[in-house]
Amino acid sequence: MPDTILVANAGSSSIKFQVFDIVGETSGLDLNLKGQVEGIGTRPRLIARDAEGGRIADETFSVGDLPDARAALGQLGHWLRARLEGGFPAAVGHRVVHGGPAYDTHVAVDDDVLTKLEALVPLAPLHQPNNLLPIRAIRAMQPEVLQVACFDTAFHRGHPEVADRYAIPERLYRDGIRRYGFHGLSYEYITRTLATLAPEIADDRIVVAHLGSGASMCAIRGGRSIDSTMGFTALDGLPMGTRPGQLDAGVILHLLTNNGMTADAVQHMLYHDCGLKGLSGISNDVRDLLASEDPRAKLALDYFVYRAGLALGSLAASLEGLDVVVFTAGIGENSSAIRAAICRRARWLGIDLDEVANAKGARLISAGTSRVRVMVIPTDEERMIAHHTLEILKRRRRH
Repeated sequence: MPDTILVANAGSSSIKFQVFDIVGETSGLDLNLKGQVEGIGTRPRLIARDAEGGRIADETFSVGDLPDARAALGQLGHWLRARLEGGFPAAVGHRVVHGGPAYDTHVAVDDDVLTKLEALVPLAPLHQPNNLLPIRAIRAMQPEVLQVACFDTAFHRGHPEVADRYAIPERLYRDGIRRYGFHGLSYEYITRTLATLAPEIADDRIVVAHLGSGASMCAIRGGRSIDSTMGFTALDGLPMGTRPGQLDAGVILHLLTNNGMTADAVQHMLYHDCGLKGLSGISNDVRDLLASEDPRAKLALDYFVYRAGLALGSLAASLEGLDVVVFTAGIGENSSAIRAAICRRARWLGIDLDEVANAKGARLISAGTSRVRVMVIPTDEERMIAHHTLEILKRRRRH
């Protein structure tokens, strides 16, 4: 059996995973299997498929069996060991949302790295604790196995200083309060994919819209991130499923001083009760809102599209022009209605949508008359993590 790389993308209610075989003299990566444990704490279910998409597992569990992410990790580990015939991966790559000021590239995890990443939990309370949970579990069980932390922030660390700064005292910037940007693994994957699919435009002025439950947009030129809608935390920028996006800091001060809310209560509200869920009062899922006739659902979607249109114009300004727009992630890849609405708001930028191609979910959805090319490209953060993990594994083996 070839050496494998396991990729873990752990959240609060789901754990996505992929296993890649390391093959060939050039150490390529072939997908072996992929899946997720979803509905953790509510309706737990393990689903897995092989490389051809065939279902190889579909198991449901009681909430008592899998009440939390820790229990789900244990069950997933048991299933993977059986599937891999008792073998353990040569390396494990993890999505870690926040790398802070210390990490501008992906790194092998040791005690010092883990301590620094734990210190960043307050900056990503919805993601970072769950990202670190499987790292700790594997270190306790198989401490000799190489584990690699791959950061959503790393792709953005080359921003111009003016894009990273807030207008706050210098000492706070030195303390790490700056605009980091997130979803970097997705943006890096799209950038590399464009270089293969359409090398003639890969160095153009590109805005990628990563639209999912978590949503952001990124300006890219020459394969590098120039600016992003997200900032110090993953609360900033576009409205999301349950997060508000851009918000006047005075609102937070008002809630703390005038409404009597505690910091913990404000944090919970911002991460769990805002965004599409807060505006609609119905759901954080775009599919539910599109199917609803409630005017609050329409308001939430209109707001999402409006803010995306503003962000697209702003990022085009950071690039001093716009040549390509790419939609990706759950909403970006699957909702033709949201793509169409955003493109209609961006006609002034030279976007002319091909409505038929968009409805079909084609890769190219702009009309022949469009000055800006508009594309739909599925993202694959897990493959990007596997790639970086393999590079670090190869360096280790050379030395």
